[in-house]
Amino acid sequence: MIVTWACAAVMLVPLVRAQDAAQPAPFGTEEIEQLVAPIALYPDSLVAQILMASTYPLEVVSAARWTKANPDVKDKALEEAMQKQPWDPSVKSLTAFPQVLTMMNDKLDMTQKLGDAFLGQQKAVMDAIQRLRVKAQAAGNLKSGKEQTVATEQEGNTTIIKIEPTNPQVVYVPTYNPTVVYGPWPYPAYPPYYYYPPGYVAGATLFAFTAGVIVGNALWGNCNWGRGNVNVNVNRYNSFNQTNINNANWQHRPEHRKGVQYRDQANRQKYGKGQREGAQSREAFRGRAEAGRQDLARGGADQFKGGGGSANRAKGGDRGAGVADRADGARNRSGGMGDRRGATQRAGGAGAFDGAGRSGGSQTRDFSNRGSSSRQSMSGGRARPSGGGMRGGGGGGRRR
Repeated sequence: MIVTWACAAVMLVPLVRAQDAAQPAPFGTEEIEQLVAPIALYPDSLVAQILMASTYPLEVVSAARWTKANPDVKDKALEEAMQKQPWDPSVKSLTAFPQVLTMMNDKLDMTQKLGDAFLGQQKAVMDAIQRLRVKAQAAGNLKSGKEQTVATEQEGNTTIIKIEPTNPQVVYVPTYNPTVVYGPWPYPAYPPYYYYPPGYVAGATLFAFTAGVIVGNALWGNCNWGRGNVNVNVNRYNSFNQTNINNANWQHRPEHRKGVQYRDQANRQKYGKGQREGAQSREAFRGRAEAGRQDLARGGADQFKGGGGSANRAKGGDRGAGVADRADGARNRSGGMGDRRGATQRAGGAGAFDGAGRSGGSQTRDFSNRGSSSRQSMSGGRARPSGGGMRGGGGGGRRR
């Protein structure tokens, strides 16, 4: 039995390492355009806030719930209320736009992928937004109006399309059908994400705008199209967040990630300090636990230590119990090996490598002595030499 478990451990460790080494491929052009399609025609400052906030999906969920529960908190009262919330400033700023938070919450898979793409491929995301704007403009569907101003500028060798509110203090959020506004969608395998707020009738109009939002200083982000990233309007940031920063460069803050797994190893190393996939983050984000797989990745051969964990595996116990049992077994290995009163307990104890190393000899002698006593009883109490008894017990141990 011990040899069998040892072989299993040796075989599984390379498999786990191979799985850990496998990295997801970067997002392709078609997938990034799929992700940014519903926001590419938003005003630049709102796009910047969405991209930053998407890197904190769990806080987006919390903020969406808060806005739903507090629909009448607006303007200055909203700024004051945000000082009491623990979310990242980019998430707080979106509470001025309940429709946007609702979209990000309802399309949570899109939000997480968008955040992962932005963290790992910022310039590719910014370039994709510009490509879609060019398509919408070429199709005659992106124009200036009373809600927004569309301007074409040259940054270096690149033509940039900027979208800004006509009135800087009032922002209108557009609703549109991505499969129509950009012209024929070129990626059938990657249909664009879209979101229609309650009451919107798809196809009734090409663009529909929400009521204008008086934003004050809530939108403090900027799109730096030429460099392919976002930055911060320091004055607005400080005013809305009641703080005093002087760095205009936006930086992702991993403490607001709340344990949600980074998609690739580079970002895990950069932001998560080697963060492993954790069951807790997935339970919070996806509502299910995968602790057994992660415990295997962490433990390798050590996963087999601890009588309780082995007993659970032998009986087909759930993974969550196995994780706790293995954690206890690593600190108190004598529990599984010391108690030999039942067959199930022996199965759990014998599966532990520690038992094989320290108590295997005494355990074998105990088994042998019990076998010798049993034979003496069956043969009418005729005692056999102890050496033969030991040999018989040892043989019995080998048969096991």
